Amino acid sequence: MAKVLITSGPTREYLDPVRYLSNASSGRMGSALAEAFLAAGHEVRIVSGPVEIAYPPGCRVRFVTTTEEMLHAAIELFADCDGVIGAAAPCDFRPAARASDKIVKTGDDLYLRLVETPDILAALAAAKQGRWIVGFALETRDGPVRAMQKLQRKQCDLIILNHPPAIHSDRTEITAFTPDGAVLGTFIGSKTDAARAIYGWVERRLLH
Repeated sequence: MAKVLITSGPTREYLDPVRYLSNASSGRMGSALAEAFLAAGHEVRIVSGPVEIAYPPGCRVRFVTTTEEMLHAAIELFADCDGVIGAAAPCDFRPAARASDKIVKTGDDLYLRLVETPDILAALAAAKQGRWIVGFALETRDGPVRAMQKLQRKQCDLIILNHPPAIHSDRTEITAFTPDGAVLGTFIGSKTDAARAIYGWVERRLLH
């Protein structure tokens, strides 16, 4: 049986002590994937951003807040895993500076300078060493092209393309692509059933 790391949920990047950049990722996909792999007898570890859902019993969960915290936790846990599924939706940008006090209104416009956050999947790919990586690509246009570009940049063994309506929803539409550009499968339905489909694709191609 395999040890599988799943990243899940959003991250938060704070502007000041009370406000932050984030997204509506719920963690439902990560939870459903954990359930599917646990049901098949695998060991599951989760690195999760702040979520309101409960992860299934039987998996070990480490909660984090920022993208950098998720990066460090994922690198640490990946060292003892056979593969990773990057289902999280970490912030790609953070404020260049975080205010120490709450930012108050002054009547003037406020301009924020944003800088890129670390790329978690790329960092895991750099430490891959024979392990497998499944990435997610949420795109608003040119989905298949951008998903394949992400697969190649981040040395993924599979990439799962999904779309904005899946965020904070119980349902999703996904397509799995292989490194040679072939469509491994497509699924539309609940995230529970989508996770089972993803498990089947991973089991067929990556679990030995």
